[in-house]
Amino acid sequence: MTAGPPVPASRRRRAGTGSGLPGWVFAPAVAGGIFIVLPLAAMLARVQWSQFWTLITSDSSLAALWLSLQTSTASTVLCLLLGTPMALVLARAQFPGLRLARSLVLLPLVLPPVVGGIALIYTYGRLGLIGQYLEAFGIRVAFTTTAVVIAQTFVALPFLVLSLEGSLRTAGRRYESVAATLGANPTTVLRRVTIPLVLPGLFSGAVLAFARSLGEFGATLTFAGSLQGVTRTLPLEIYLQRETDADAAVALSLVLVVVAVLIVLATRGRGSEGGL
Repeated sequence: MTAGPPVPASRRRRAGTGSGLPGWVFAPAVAGGIFIVLPLAAMLARVQWSQFWTLITSDSSLAALWLSLQTSTASTVLCLLLGTPMALVLARAQFPGLRLARSLVLLPLVLPPVVGGIALIYTYGRLGLIGQYLEAFGIRVAFTTTAVVIAQTFVALPFLVLSLEGSLRTAGRRYESVAATLGANPTTVLRRVTIPLVLPGLFSGAVLAFARSLGEFGATLTFAGSLQGVTRTLPLEIYLQRETDADAAVALSLVLVVVAVLIVLATRGRGSEGGL
């Protein structure tokens, strides 16, 4: 069977614009891009640039920003400490109920944040499942800075687990098996082979967890309240400013957008280096 004549380059470009895709795909793709970018452009147009610096450096704004950075960093550390072992178990272990365990770990991804906040209140609140015993020792969790960190960790943890588990499954077990064959014990394999192998995925998961913590609103408001300097993070400050000073709310929103863009760029850049 003989091959047909080659298709002219101009015809190939018309058929898929040089990408192998049908031309009609680009119309909804562009529409989706506009759908995402247009609200951001509208917000940029609303910013009062002459007062921008003054608005984002007010006492309440700086307190909220500093608190958000502190609590998001703390929750990211907790996500690393708790999420890394969880991802390792989900990706490498085999036991009855593994699928159920994975579903429960990822549950906060689909739960409304307010529902998560209510669940945390009934766990760590003054009369909660664990909180009532903590209260007996004079330890109060709800409506404190600790509650902010817990709420952020609760909603951000699945992002790290999902990212790292995916990296572990993609990497496979070949190098770990070779190291074990050469006599390395499981801890050495984990420390010297597994973790370095999936470091880009671990980095991406940590950055995503930090971003999710920084933008957390519903669970924080429900479980921690909104006390300036104690529990009022930047998203809560934006929500309150929206009612009293729309210009300040827009300026602070732009700060979060810039941080989000930097986080996305860092994640994508690191993912490209790691081949993800």
